[in-house]
Amino acid sequence: MDYAELAEAAAGKMGLYRQDPSGWRGCRRESEVSVSWRPSAEYAGNVYRGEGILPASPLDVWECIKPVAGGLRTKWDQNVKDFEVIEVISDAVSVCRTTTSSAFMRVISPREFVDVVLMKQFEDGTMLSAATNVEHPLCPPRPNFVRGLNYPCGCFCIPLPGEIPHQRLEESWRQHWWLSAGRYAHIGSVLGNTLSVSVRRSIAKIHLALQH
Repeated sequence: MDYAELAEAAAGKMGLYRQDPSGWRGCRRESEVSVSWRPSAEYAGNVYRGEGILPASPLDVWECIKPVAGGLRTKWDQNVKDFEVIEVISDAVSVCRTTTSSAFMRVISPREFVDVVLMKQFEDGTMLSAATNVEHPLCPPRPNFVRGLNYPCGCFCIPLPGEIPHQRLEESWRQHWWLSAGRYAHIGSVLGNTLSVSVRRSIAKIHLALQH
C-alpha cells in the first residue's frame, strides 16, 4: 500500500474543496463559527466545512491541533482519548491511530480510527493536516473498539492579515448517508447544528489552551 500517495490524494481533495467556493450552502452561522455543506462529487452524500477565527499566531494554533504523538490535542479535546503513530512514512506522512472515548453513558462504544496523515505548510503560511483511512498490518482491529473509517478530511490553519495575528481554522468532514431522500434534508440539518456546536466548543477549547 502506497501510504504517501493516499495521503497526497487526501490533501489534494481538501485543496480542491478550498479553492472552489461554488456550491457551499450555509447551514449554521454564529458569531464565532460557521458551518456549510455541499454535495459530494464522489458519492450520494455531503461534504461539511466548519470555520472559526482565533486571535493567535499560526505556530501557536498549529501546536494545538497538529496530529502528533504527545501533542496538545489529547489535552484539550475530550473526544480524543489517545493518539499514536503506528509508522513514520516520511517527514510529512505517518500512519496513526486515534482512539475516542465512549459517549452517552456507553451507548456509543469507544472507537478507533487508523489513518494516513499528511502535514504540509504552504508559501503563504497556511498549514494543512489531511487524512484518510487505511489498513496497517501493525494495527489490527481491537476487540473492545469499533473501527471507524474516515473519508478524506482535513484541517487548514490560515493566517489572516492585520496588525494582531489572527488565524482562520477550517475543517472539512466528509459524510456518507445511507438514507432515503425523504429523511436526507432533516438529518443534514441536524448534523449541521451538531457540527456547529462541536466547532464552537473546539474553538473555545483551543483559545483556552493557547492561554496556558
